[in-house]
Amino acid sequence: MDSTQAVAAFAALGQEYRLSIVRALVTAGPDGLAAGVLAGEVGVSSTNLSFHVKELSRAGLIQSRRDGRSIIYSATYPALSDLIAFLMRDCCQGRPEVCTPAVEALVACCTPTGDVAHA
Repeated sequence: MDSTQAVAAFAALGQEYRLSIVRALVTAGPDGLAAGVLAGEVGVSSTNLSFHVKELSRAGLIQSRRDGRSIIYSATYPALSDLIAFLMRDCCQGRPEVCTPAVEALVACCTPTGDVAHA
Protein backbone atom coordinates (compact mmCIF):
# COMPACT_ATOMS: atom_id res chain seq x y z
CA MET A 1 0.00 0.00 0.00
CA ASP A 2 1.35 3.42 -0.88
CA SER A 3 0.62 6.77 0.74
CA THR A 4 -2.14 7.66 -1.73
CA GLN A 5 -4.03 4.44 -1.02
CA ALA A 6 -3.56 4.89 2.73
CA VAL A 7 -4.91 8.44 2.60
CA ALA A 8 -7.98 7.24 0.67
CA ALA A 9 -8.55 4.46 3.20
CA PHE A 10 -8.20 6.78 6.18
CA ALA A 11 -10.46 9.35 4.55
CA ALA A 12 -13.12 6.67 4.06
CA LEU A 13 -12.74 5.54 7.68
CA GLY A 14 -12.80 9.11 8.97
CA GLN A 15 -16.53 9.12 9.54
CA GLU A 16 -18.26 7.45 12.49
CA TYR A 17 -20.79 5.37 10.52
CA ARG A 18 -18.16 4.16 8.06
CA LEU A 19 -15.87 3.08 10.85
CA SER A 20 -18.82 1.27 12.45
CA ILE A 21 -19.62 -0.43 9.14
CA VAL A 22 -16.06 -1.72 8.76
CA ARG A 23 -15.96 -2.90 12.37
CA ALA A 24 -19.29 -4.71 11.97
CA LEU A 25 -18.07 -6.40 8.79
CA VAL A 26 -14.77 -7.43 10.35
CA THR A 27 -16.70 -8.91 13.27
CA ALA A 28 -19.10 -10.69 10.89
CA GLY A 29 -16.23 -12.52 9.21
CA PRO A 30 -15.74 -13.48 5.57
CA ASP A 31 -19.42 -14.34 5.03
CA GLY A 32 -20.32 -10.68 5.59
CA LEU A 33 -23.74 -9.20 6.28
CA ALA A 34 -26.81 -8.51 4.20
CA ALA A 35 -27.38 -4.81 3.59
CA GLY A 36 -30.48 -4.64 5.80
CA VAL A 37 -28.78 -6.39 8.69
CA LEU A 38 -25.73 -4.15 8.35
CA ALA A 39 -27.88 -1.01 8.28
CA GLY A 40 -29.63 -2.16 11.45
CA GLU A 41 -26.36 -2.94 13.21
CA VAL A 42 -24.89 0.48 12.59
CA GLY A 43 -28.16 2.39 12.93
CA VAL A 44 -28.48 3.97 9.49
CA SER A 45 -31.20 3.94 6.87
CA SER A 46 -30.73 1.92 3.69
CA THR A 47 -30.16 5.12 1.73
CA ASN A 48 -27.45 6.29 4.10
CA LEU A 49 -25.89 2.83 4.13
CA SER A 50 -25.60 2.94 0.33
CA PHE A 51 -23.80 6.27 0.52
CA HIS A 52 -21.34 5.05 3.13
CA VAL A 53 -20.59 1.65 1.59
CA LYS A 54 -19.92 3.34 -1.75
CA GLU A 55 -17.11 5.35 -0.14
CA LEU A 56 -15.70 2.31 1.66
CA SER A 57 -15.87 0.24 -1.54
CA ARG A 58 -14.14 2.99 -3.51
CA ALA A 59 -11.31 2.90 -0.95
CA GLY A 60 -11.11 -0.89 -1.36
CA LEU A 61 -11.95 -1.63 2.29
CA ILE A 62 -15.17 -3.54 1.68
CA GLN A 63 -16.71 -5.49 -1.15
CA SER A 64 -20.21 -6.56 -2.12
CA ARG A 65 -21.81 -9.51 -3.81
CA ARG A 66 -25.33 -10.39 -4.78
CA ASP A 67 -27.00 -13.38 -3.15
CA GLY A 68 -30.45 -13.78 -4.66
CA ARG A 69 -32.26 -10.53 -3.93
CA SER A 70 -29.82 -9.47 -1.21
CA ILE A 71 -26.59 -7.55 -1.38
CA ILE A 72 -24.01 -8.96 1.00
CA TYR A 73 -21.17 -6.73 2.17
CA SER A 74 -17.91 -8.05 3.57
CA ALA A 75 -14.61 -6.65 4.71
CA THR A 76 -11.73 -6.78 2.27
CA TYR A 77 -9.27 -8.32 4.69
CA PRO A 78 -6.16 -8.00 2.47
CA ALA A 79 -6.73 -4.23 2.14
CA LEU A 80 -7.27 -3.86 5.89
CA SER A 81 -4.12 -5.89 6.55
CA ASP A 82 -2.20 -3.71 4.11
CA LEU A 83 -3.42 -0.61 5.93
CA ILE A 84 -2.22 -1.98 9.26
CA ALA A 85 1.10 -2.97 7.70
CA PHE A 86 1.42 0.52 6.22
CA LEU A 87 1.03 2.03 9.69
CA MET A 88 3.40 -0.41 11.33
CA ARG A 89 6.03 -0.66 8.57
CA ASP A 90 8.60 1.59 10.21
CA CYS A 91 7.26 1.28 13.73
CA CYS A 92 10.12 -0.15 15.72
CA GLN A 93 13.15 1.62 14.29
CA GLY A 94 15.32 -0.80 16.30
CA ARG A 95 13.12 -0.53 19.42
CA PRO A 96 10.73 -3.50 19.39
CA GLU A 97 9.12 -2.44 22.69
CA VAL A 98 7.47 0.39 20.78
CA CYS A 99 5.44 -2.01 18.62
CA THR A 100 4.95 -4.81 21.14
CA PRO A 101 1.50 -3.61 22.35
CA ALA A 102 0.16 -3.40 18.79
CA VAL A 103 1.61 -6.78 17.85
CA GLU A 104 0.17 -8.37 20.99
CA ALA A 105 -3.26 -6.91 20.20
CA LEU A 106 -3.13 -8.42 16.71
CA VAL A 107 -2.00 -11.80 18.04
CA ALA A 108 -4.81 -11.75 20.60
CA CYS A 109 -7.45 -11.23 17.94
CA CYS A 110 -6.02 -13.99 15.79
CA THR A 111 -5.69 -16.78 18.36
CA PRO A 112 -8.60 -18.87 19.60
CA THR A 113 -7.88 -18.22 23.27
CA GLY A 114 -6.58 -14.69 22.94
CA ASP A 115 -3.49 -15.88 24.82
CA VAL A 116 -0.53 -13.69 23.92
CA ALA A 117 1.95 -15.26 26.33
CA HIS A 118 3.63 -17.05 23.45
CA ALA A 119 3.94 -13.94 21.31
